[in-house]
Amino acid sequence: MAEGENGESGTIWAAADLVTPMAVRVAATLRLADHIAAGRRTARSLAEAVDADPDALERVMQHLVSTDVLTRSEDGTYGLTALGEQLRDDHPAGMRGWLDLDGAIGYASLCFADMLHSVRTGEPAFQHFFGRPFWEDLSAHSERGASFDALMGSRLVADAPVVATAYPWGTLGHVIDVGGGDASMLIAILRRHEELRGTVVDLEGPVSRARKAIEAAGLNDRADAQVGSFFDELPAGAGGYVLSGVLHDWDDPEALRILRRCSEAVSDSGKVLIVDHFAGDLSAVSDTEGDLRMLCFVGGRERTFERLGELAAKAGLRVGSVVQAGTRSITELLPSG
Repeated sequence: MAEGENGESGTIWAAADLVTPMAVRVAATLRLADHIAAGRRTARSLAEAVDADPDALERVMQHLVSTDVLTRSEDGTYGLTALGEQLRDDHPAGMRGWLDLDGAIGYASLCFADMLHSVRTGEPAFQHFFGRPFWEDLSAHSERGASFDALMGSRLVADAPVVATAYPWGTLGHVIDVGGGDASMLIAILRRHEELRGTVVDLEGPVSRARKAIEAAGLNDRADAQVGSFFDELPAGAGGYVLSGVLHDWDDPEALRILRRCSEAVSDSGKVLIVDHFAGDLSAVSDTEGDLRMLCFVGGRERTFERLGELAAKAGLRVGSVVQAGTRSITELLPSG
């Protein structure tokens, strides 16, 4: 098969090639970097450790040598390049879990093979490819659900303390973290603001994990978690309703429903607070990769501040202050009335 390895055709082939990305993801799933770092350096010993076919595994590893992920010595032993080190589970970048094909995001990424369906129909490729929606799949598979919570929580490790200090959360009295998952963001905020109370509202699986996290953090006296959906009526009268990384999971009609539920529940002097990544350019989305991920996984989308403002207005809210918090921003939406 001609693969266009040279010249301009080679460049476009490299951009479109699926072999190398899948080889890297296989290595991440099998934790090859961790086993190599622990001293297993031959294909046979690695195959024994990961329960793989030695010949097939070595062929994958030889390709990873050609792509500067692994090294191979004359005696047939393998090592890690600087790039390969990033596949270690303990690497600061934390990429291994995102690439793991048994994890929530690695598994979901397989649906990109069906992106054409999304482009033709506007529907999520995930549901067409796997036969059920992304969120339903997480609920049906507790391990993938736990993986999703862990990955989302890991994204907050650097930003959550910044978010907790960048905004005067304590003035809100009580915050509802709508779709707050395992309570990672809420816990960081409550630890910084001792006068604040907080509640996570989410589906049964995340709420179970949130309750355990709240108890482990010693915050049972100021925090709780309630089973509910952001498409349904929310607990009313709190000073703040937080949507952290929620709206981009939904297309405009669903995002508007979520904002309306928050608008209905927030007190007259309260605020709806959007904690997310937004483009500074009002007319363009900067994270195009993330935008396609949202399209194919769940039918959602990344938004500009301009588009968020338009949705907020339809929900009876207006944009207030915007505070930068690390790589995220905290956008106030205030009741229009």
